[in-house]
Amino acid sequence: MSFTLGRKCVSDDDLLFDVKDHVAVITLNRPAQRNAINQAMSRNLTAFMERVREDDDIRVAIITGSGGAFSAGADLKERASGGGQRREDQSPAMVIEADLAAKWTTMKIEKPLIAAVDGYCLAGGMELSLICDIRICSTEAQFGLPEIVRGFFPGGGGPQRLAKSLPQSIAMEIILTGDRIDAETALRAGIVSRVVPVEDLMPTAMKLATRIAGHAPLAVRAVKDLAQASQEVTLDQAMRLGGALRWIVGKTDDAKEGPRAFVEKREPKYQGR
Repeated sequence: MSFTLGRKCVSDDDLLFDVKDHVAVITLNRPAQRNAINQAMSRNLTAFMERVREDDDIRVAIITGSGGAFSAGADLKERASGGGQRREDQSPAMVIEADLAAKWTTMKIEKPLIAAVDGYCLAGGMELSLICDIRICSTEAQFGLPEIVRGFFPGGGGPQRLAKSLPQSIAMEIILTGDRIDAETALRAGIVSRVVPVEDLMPTAMKLATRIAGHAPLAVRAVKDLAQASQEVTLDQAMRLGGALRWIVGKTDDAKEGPRAFVEKREPKYQGR
């Protein structure tokens, strides 16, 4: 790991990790393989996601890919050669008792995640984008879950997350055909919130991340938790939860700093307390 003032940079060859001004950027870096995710990358990605979750200096994270692709999914060459551990190699107890926090596909991340998608965003790559709270993409992006074409189906939560977030017919067409959709179709379906030129992708993602990182961290984490929980409970339950979380956040130092800064006509200095 190398350090410079206000910035942390880590290179793990296949993954790059950079932190500046409370924003972490995780870059998948296997451009020759279109950032296909092999077992080693998956383990390292999980480790970096744990850093995002645990490091108080990080308030927002961006996930992106190098070389004109987000990720083409799992490394099928590794799979075909028998590399890595498969479910059939595991005992039933290992599957049933699996620690959901031990994998990036199921780890709970309280902080906002932004996917900046260029080029292929397929299979496991699309599932990686779907764990993010905000997805923006370039005009060159292509999305899809093509596993069904290869004789199996997505195991990282793709079908589940699409079925919960999209209208049934749109979700099922993507899941069952394995066909790719382009950026404009993804925008119409609600998979992404913005489509921008390639050269504007990372600047746009950084602008969004920096804006969010400038808000009170505890309030951001609480409202993300509330929004996610609201998908699972009744409106009455969500309103009760919202009331409780808002009362808790209202007791923080940051909740006092915001109004004080407004009155004093200055930018607030949020400390996450």
